[in-house]
Amino acid sequence: MGDNQNLLAEQRRALILEEVRRRGGARVNELTRKLMVSDMTVRRDLDALARQGALEKVHGGAVPLAEASTHEPGFEAKSSLELSAKAEIARAAAGMAQPGSAIALSGGTTTYALAQHLVDVPDLTVVTNSVRVADVFHTRQRGPGGGRTPRPGAATVVLTGGVRTPSDSLVGPVADAAIRTLHFDVLFLGVHGISPEAGLSTPNLAEAETNRRFVGSARRVVVVADHTKWGTVGLSSFASLEQVDTLVTDGALPSEVRAEIEEHLPDLVVAGEPENGADGEVPEA
Repeated sequence: MGDNQNLLAEQRRALILEEVRRRGGARVNELTRKLMVSDMTVRRDLDALARQGALEKVHGGAVPLAEASTHEPGFEAKSSLELSAKAEIARAAAGMAQPGSAIALSGGTTTYALAQHLVDVPDLTVVTNSVRVADVFHTRQRGPGGGRTPRPGAATVVLTGGVRTPSDSLVGPVADAAIRTLHFDVLFLGVHGISPEAGLSTPNLAEAETNRRFVGSARRVVVVADHTKWGTVGLSSFASLEQVDTLVTDGALPSEVRAEIEEHLPDLVVAGEPENGADGEVPEA
């Protein structure tokens, strides 16, 4: 059987992961029929997803990871998932940072994608507990010829101290103390999971406390999360949905879930889709 050339590997693996999570497992022969690809292609995709820590391979197929509430994938494992969605979310969220404002970015691969857009916003003050995010600004804040002098309008970056997590975030008492005394115009917050019952959650207890400090210090909380985060529940909750001002997500989020989110949040932004007018109707061309 010839492979379906219309699907990129990234898209195919996202569909496989969604099927495994939705059904609690999937067999190779079922996935080959659904995706119209060969057994070998599906097995390679399952191998890749297993290496990334996204699922567990079993005989004849795959199942979700056991004890998902405490499992924390590393940064590299997460960075290869939902790349297109994260790029769209980053572009949509970047416009919410005003020149000259004080913003905070939590750790995570979506905030890392966002940082690459925010480097072009002039005169920001950026507080982050993400080593990866800080590196993005550090690399870009120098002029074209390098050197020690920051380019005009380069962000002022404050990296909290703390203990490093598998996702390259700094957490713990040192980070908490640094964040407690600060005030941000906007917090851009990545999450492990989001649900109506658990709110925002993470499998890391120390990270949960640091994220609570971030939320408590922000005038506006913007959560950046792709559709796979909805319905996922980590070990520790750190904020309710009512504490979130805006959720920026991608177009793969089902319509019934969007309706549920809008019951809890004042602002839902679906990246890549046209925004509604102020009266809730799409403006005429």
